[in-house]
Amino acid sequence: MNYCTKCVLPETFPGISFDDSGTCNYCRNIPQPTEQEKRAHLDKFEELLAEKKGKHPFDVLLAYSGGKDSTYTLYMLREHYDLKVLTFVFDNGFISSQAMVNIKTMTDTLGAACTIFRPPFDLMKKAFSLAARKDIYSPKTLDRASSICTTCIGMVKAMILKTALAYDIPLVAFGWSPGQAPISSAIMQTNPRLQSFSHRTVRDPLISLVGDELRGYFLNDNDLSIDPGRWPINIHPLAFTHYDENAILEKIRSLGWVKPGDTDPNSTNCLLNALANHLHKKRFSFHPYAWEIAGIVRSGSMERDEGITKVSEDEDMAMVNYAARLLGIDL
Repeated sequence: MNYCTKCVLPETFPGISFDDSGTCNYCRNIPQPTEQEKRAHLDKFEELLAEKKGKHPFDVLLAYSGGKDSTYTLYMLREHYDLKVLTFVFDNGFISSQAMVNIKTMTDTLGAACTIFRPPFDLMKKAFSLAARKDIYSPKTLDRASSICTTCIGMVKAMILKTALAYDIPLVAFGWSPGQAPISSAIMQTNPRLQSFSHRTVRDPLISLVGDELRGYFLNDNDLSIDPGRWPINIHPLAFTHYDENAILEKIRSLGWVKPGDTDPNSTNCLLNALANHLHKKRFSFHPYAWEIAGIVRSGSMERDEGITKVSEDEDMAMVNYAARLLGIDL
């Protein structure tokens, strides 16, 4: 397998091409944020906090998985900015037991409220197993995440927004890494129009296959009719602050966070990820984390050799088979 000489995108990645030096078109065409851009976003972020802080029961709603990046984001919001944080945990039925311990430990340690939302496992099993076997989403959607992860994240984003609107929380935070979310979307006002677009790309294809029992987990017409002035602003702090995975791990471990021993190398919370990666690679011939890791490598936050290892290492088949059995998937 040939990889870009600067990032980790393989020759099988959709739309890729290489120049004479082996550099891919994505490395040539995607500009990296400068330190001045990061500083400008940080200033905008801090101005936003000064405007919103202390005016609502909670300052920010954080999508919290118990993983390293969302845990570090929680640490930043509480310790650096002293915000009142409500964490929202979407229990998809596959959260590592250690991740659940981390969720309790870190929210208690950092003084954040926590709500855990768990749909019936049979419903999640149906959604994930169909996502694993059927063409639900557009190929472009699957360039950046597996079909299973797209299903889960789509529900998380919708439920987060429903919760923020219900509790009148002005800010919604995510622990996206620099490779997951570009700096241009690091501070973004949500609105009904954007959510309607999301419905067309994720909700509607999913409901058409799984059924109307999923509809309640997404925004409805009443939600979309709420005054746009009440809609929260999305923030992704890791996009404009220094991102160093080793430093992040060192900090959160010092606070009591423990890395799970039963998850794959690209997750620190989910027992379904290994199967999702395995099926995506089998179907598309590239790792679903390739885009994210390529972005982290381009940003200088990860060495290319480490990134290559992450996108080329085979999954632990014990983990793959465990999730497949729970979903009733015959590999």
